[in-house]
Amino acid sequence: MFFRFLLRRIFYVIPMLLITTLIVFSLILLIPGDPALALLGDNATAEKLAALRAQLGLDQPIIMQYWHWLTNAIQGDLGRSLFTGEYVSDAVFTRLGVTFQVVAMAMIFSFAFGLLFAITSVIKPNSWMDYIARFFGVLGTAIPNFWLAMILVVLFSVHLGWLPATGFTSISDHPVDFMKSVLLPSFCLGSFGAAQITRQLRSSLIEVLESDYIRTAYSKGLLLWQVIWKHGLRNALLPVVTTAGLLFGNMLGATVVIESVFAIPGMGQLAVHSILQRDFPMLQGVVLIMVLMILIINFITDVIYGVLDPRIEFE
Repeated sequence: MFFRFLLRRIFYVIPMLLITTLIVFSLILLIPGDPALALLGDNATAEKLAALRAQLGLDQPIIMQYWHWLTNAIQGDLGRSLFTGEYVSDAVFTRLGVTFQVVAMAMIFSFAFGLLFAITSVIKPNSWMDYIARFFGVLGTAIPNFWLAMILVVLFSVHLGWLPATGFTSISDHPVDFMKSVLLPSFCLGSFGAAQITRQLRSSLIEVLESDYIRTAYSKGLLLWQVIWKHGLRNALLPVVTTAGLLFGNMLGATVVIESVFAIPGMGQLAVHSILQRDFPMLQGVVLIMVLMILIINFITDVIYGVLDPRIEFE
C-alpha cells in the first residue's frame, strides 16, 4: 500500500515537471536582450548576428527550440554557456553543492531555534520567555534577509572582525572554516524560517495540549515536558512539516540575494551572473535544477507527512 502511495506521488510529479520546464523555457525567452548581440557587441553586423543566431539555434521556431532543449535535458545535456563555453550541467552541479550546504545549515538553524522558542514558550506561558518567543516570531518574518545580511556584515565582519564577510569553504575541506563562512548567510536565510516554525509550532502545541488524550497523560502523573516530548510534539509537528517544505523553496530562492551579498559561489550567484550576461542556457539550467530540488523536497514532505500521520490512507 505504501509503495502504491509512492507511485501515485511520483505520477503527480512527472506532469508538474513537464509543465514547469515549459514555463521556465518560455519565461526566460521573455527576458529583454539578444544573446547574439550580447556576445558580438553593438558594432556587430547583421550578417554576423544572423550567423550566430543560426549557430545557436535561435532562428528556429520556439516550439522546436523547446523540444531540442527538453530532449537534451532529459539526457543530462543542458547545453553550453554562451560566454565561457563550459557545460551548463557541470557548472550547475558544481555550484549546487555549495548552495545545498548553505540551505541545509539554514534549515538546521530554523528547526533548532524554532523548536527551542516554541517549546519554551508553551512550557512557560505568559513569561518573559514566552514574550521573547512571540516577539521573535514577528520580528523574524518582518525583517528582509538582504537588509539583515548587510547589518550583520557591518557588525560582525567590519567592526568586530569575528567572521568573514565574503567567501565560502566547503565542510569537506575545513569544517571550522566552513562554520565561519556559512554562519552569517545561514542565519540570514534561517531567521525567517525559525520565526515561521516558532509561530506555527507554538500555535499547534497549544491546540494539541488541549486535547483529551493529553489530559489523560496528565492524569498518569507525567510532567509537562514529558507530555510535550512523548505525546504532543509528534502531532504538533504535522503542520510544521508542510511549513518546512515551503521554507526550503523560499530559502532556495533567497540564495539569489544572500549569495550575492556574501560572494558565495553557489547557484544564486550563478543565476545573477547569467541574467546580467544574458546567458540563457546557463540561466535555464540553474532554474530547472532549482525547480527539480523543490519538487523533490515537496515529494519527500508528502511522504514524511504520511509517515507521521497514520490517519492518511496509502491506498
